[in-house]
Amino acid sequence: MDSATVNRQLIEQLPCIAHNPEDLETLLDAGSFRERLLSEIAQAKHRIYLVALYLQDDEAGRSVLQALYDAKQANPELDVKVLVDWHRAQRGLIGAAKSDGNAALYREFAEKHEHQIEVLGVPVRNREVFGVLHLKGFVIDNSVIYSGASLNDIYLAQHDRYRYDRYHVLRNQNLADSMAKFITDVLVDSDAVNCLNQKDRPETKNLKGAIRQLRSSLQRASYDFNSEAIADDQVGLTPLVGLGKRKNKLNRHICTLIASAQTELTICTPYFNFPRTISREVRRAIRRGVKVTIVVGDKTANDFYIPPSEPFKTIAGLPYLYEVNLRTFAKQNEGAIAQRQLSIHLWKHNDNSFHLKGIWVDKKFMLITGNNLNPRAWKLDLENAILVHDRNQLLAEQKQQELDMILNHTLRIDSYKYIEKIETYPAPVRKLIKRIKTIKADHLLNQIL
Repeated sequence: MDSATVNRQLIEQLPCIAHNPEDLETLLDAGSFRERLLSEIAQAKHRIYLVALYLQDDEAGRSVLQALYDAKQANPELDVKVLVDWHRAQRGLIGAAKSDGNAALYREFAEKHEHQIEVLGVPVRNREVFGVLHLKGFVIDNSVIYSGASLNDIYLAQHDRYRYDRYHVLRNQNLADSMAKFITDVLVDSDAVNCLNQKDRPETKNLKGAIRQLRSSLQRASYDFNSEAIADDQVGLTPLVGLGKRKNKLNRHICTLIASAQTELTICTPYFNFPRTISREVRRAIRRGVKVTIVVGDKTANDFYIPPSEPFKTIAGLPYLYEVNLRTFAKQNEGAIAQRQLSIHLWKHNDNSFHLKGIWVDKKFMLITGNNLNPRAWKLDLENAILVHDRNQLLAEQKQQELDMILNHTLRIDSYKYIEKIETYPAPVRKLIKRIKTIKADHLLNQIL
């Protein structure tokens, strides 16, 4: 029995929640995601749990927060919780003046309303650079709205620009209950998690012990649900969660999923910086004849990109570092590209940005995730995913429609030579990259970016 078949069996043996295919809906653009989220909040009867990296103080963020408070005032018994990263919520944007961040917005809204909602900060580590809350999934009554998007103007296409992500609505009580239970039992109940609505909050240094305990519990945690038999007219759902580089079940299952590919493998990532284990499995897939497609954002579609016509900031070097990685990978696999066994697509649409991620295998498995598939996600951040088992290809048309939409604004690279090289970069970028390589900091940077 070949290794791909063995790994396929391991994936097929994962516990599943039975799901009717008509109850999985794919939204195809950020505007539809925004409208659906606000609609579901307005109609909620029992619970709303929103988990995101951040809910920002801008027009879209305020509209979501207002919708939550409106729902709570209309139905005081409604259980409303918003969980965001503790560190990110208490600072301004990168490069902006020092401020109280989005926490000031949460206090402002709390002071205006009689019935309060909980806006809770989750510290995954003592410092943001070493790990953040990157968990995804909005639980509204018995539905889960899953996207890699956070909550602000560009993610929600509030104005003329958008940050492209994936957006799925799954109506399934067992899935919603499982994800809600993780939120309440593992996160909300932790002493490290504190309310951001109040002005007087504990300092992070006084939470070190509680944060250490939370991180320890997160490294052991998993979604709690009863495994169900999947009928021929159903698909299976396996919710997964992981944190840290050791004993991370999510990482392990992602590698096994890639290793199970027999004919087709598609991977999307916004930041091309695969962990070594994913790079290894992709190379093995190519060697065993799997047709591999990789979709990544063009450097100009990276949220840190600054046009050369504007003043340079160090953070603007990131998109170029990712492109250096991509060019190296493409050069190493030039033969597979020439044979059309490996297809690399660069996404670019006007001045919009690209943030989506996911994995599709042999038309039978689809991973919905906020995991960037990079070393930071692999080792530092709290991540999750929903693996969709579709052995009878009941979602084939819907999955293809989403993939077609993703590829709509892409350019396929026919050779690594079509990817810009360092010598052609703007002078400040060349200087930065040279400095990084001189002090041999490129490997360390790749681990935290």
